[in-house]
Amino acid sequence: MIDSEQHPYVEMIAREARRPVAVDPAARARIMAAVRAEPLPSRAPRLWERVLQPRSFHLSPAATSLIAAGLVGIGILGGLFAHSANNRDAGSPVGRSPIAVVPHTQLPVTDTVVRFVLVAPKAATVSLVGDFNGWDANRTPMARAAGGDVWTVTLPMTAGRHVYSFVVDGSWSPDPTAPLAPDDGYGHTNSVKIVARGSAL
Repeated sequence: MIDSEQHPYVEMIAREARRPVAVDPAARARIMAAVRAEPLPSRAPRLWERVLQPRSFHLSPAATSLIAAGLVGIGILGGLFAHSANNRDAGSPVGRSPIAVVPHTQLPVTDTVVRFVLVAPKAATVSLVGDFNGWDANRTPMARAAGGDVWTVTLPMTAGRHVYSFVVDGSWSPDPTAPLAPDDGYGHTNSVKIVARGSAL
């Protein structure tokens, strides 16, 4: 006994499925006309069009805060990197120690003024050199006081530790009233001055 004899509905469905279907001869033409009436698909957008297409993003307040903090951190790191690069580029002049060279552009601190004094009665010229003026003997000349024995110069300086020396008639000489700095490795003896914030005249 086959399944169709047990299930007359199945046999009936099978007969209907085998029955040929009459198709309207004009149906094909109507279908093709409908297909032709549809608009052609638009071309796929180019890569740059997809990149430039505006998009909207929705961020939570926490994500916005994290992004803002990250941008601030990047800005701070970039500033520190640029500052350290400027200090490296300023460097020390040839033949001088690279210790504590402060770029000249950072010097003026209006509330910190320092007077350097040297007793040199027989000197014809005296100048001050140090990490605060690039060790340039021509940048900070000293003036002879009215008595003739004392040479002085007053200049603004940044607070902190500075290494310096006097150039007397072309010869380097440490300050006899100040502590000596460690050997600079170039055969010169320098002095140390600790500058505190505020007037140090």
